[in-house]
Amino acid sequence: MNRVVCVFVLLVLTAGLAVAGEPITIGERVTLHSEILDEDRTILVSTPDNYAQNQQRYPVLYMTDGDAHLTHTRGTVDFLARNGLMPQVIIVGVTNTDRTRDLSPTHANTVREDGTVRENPTSGGGPRFLDFFSSELLPYIDSHYRTQPFRLFSGHSFGGLFALNAAFTRPDMFQAVLAVSPSLSWDDELPLRQAKSFGNPHGKLSLTLFVAMADEEEGDPKPTRLDRLEQSLQQASIDGFDWYVKRMPDENHGSVVLRAHYWGLREVFEPWSLQSDPETGLLAEGMDELQAHYAKLSKRYGFEIVPSEDSVNRIGYQFLGREDYDHAIEFFKYNVKLYPNSANVYDSLGEAFENAGKLDEALASYSRAVDNAPKIGDDRLPIFTENRNRVKELIERQEQG
Repeated sequence: MNRVVCVFVLLVLTAGLAVAGEPITIGERVTLHSEILDEDRTILVSTPDNYAQNQQRYPVLYMTDGDAHLTHTRGTVDFLARNGLMPQVIIVGVTNTDRTRDLSPTHANTVREDGTVRENPTSGGGPRFLDFFSSELLPYIDSHYRTQPFRLFSGHSFGGLFALNAAFTRPDMFQAVLAVSPSLSWDDELPLRQAKSFGNPHGKLSLTLFVAMADEEEGDPKPTRLDRLEQSLQQASIDGFDWYVKRMPDENHGSVVLRAHYWGLREVFEPWSLQSDPETGLLAEGMDELQAHYAKLSKRYGFEIVPSEDSVNRIGYQFLGREDYDHAIEFFKYNVKLYPNSANVYDSLGEAFENAGKLDEALASYSRAVDNAPKIGDDRLPIFTENRNRVKELIERQEQG
């Protein structure tokens, strides 16, 4: 596959300044030539904000209609990850050429509510589009980006139809599938027939399915198509298969996607967050508890998971606020071990040393923060420098008597 890359820029901040602001870049546009589809495909790839400053590997969220949903999904992921509710992920959005062809699993015409028929002459290319994912796109992303063996997929409308077809016909391709307002009526309710027979050939899976529906079925006779889909999922007793259905009647077919991505990701990563103790308020009483939590997550999701820098930092500051300097230093040191290229982890450790009266150690740690900040473009360098200089002056005054 040939590859062309260009930077995908969200916007330029001017904010009324006299000079142009720095562009905010959320990804890159990649052109792949697909032998399976016999055409060039445009892919939008968005990596986490600090991707270039570390060597971490990330799960990957694939989406249809990528140009429509990349920006709000990046914001949702960043918000949830920042609050410790899910991991950061790489987002891969596939843009459209012939949407009906690619996203419909069978060749079928559409029967309108008034009984008239809309022909879909190119429909039925869904299986070939899935081949493009499995044989070309997924291997390309795995070879060009630092990925974990945990893949998510999300699609809306026809994309939701495609998502359900992927879950029901190739349940090993993705570990989580979000189907947002899927076209359940397609081809004489094909998704409902697939759901009804799903599970017989599959003894064990590792798959979470989340289905959201907006107001499309409001006023329809009961049971609605979504009701019947839910009934079939209830009857599918498969080890390792989790599913959720969420109705959003206050959303319409177009507006549902943002909230569906939020709630779908919350469900997929429901066990992710550390729960604070109701009595102490601590996220972890000690290092053993923290590491046990992430060992459990690693087993569930199938790859090694360590706590995020922000999560460990929060725990360290909880202990620092209690003036429990030994535990604070222990957690900040653990963060340094996990994220040695960061600047903030050394600044936090320096603060704990300083509060504990260990000024030499504090100076060394603050100095490391100052050294690392320019290397990774951390704009908190002035704060780190001020902390280093303050402790340096304290030490000099002590030495002078």
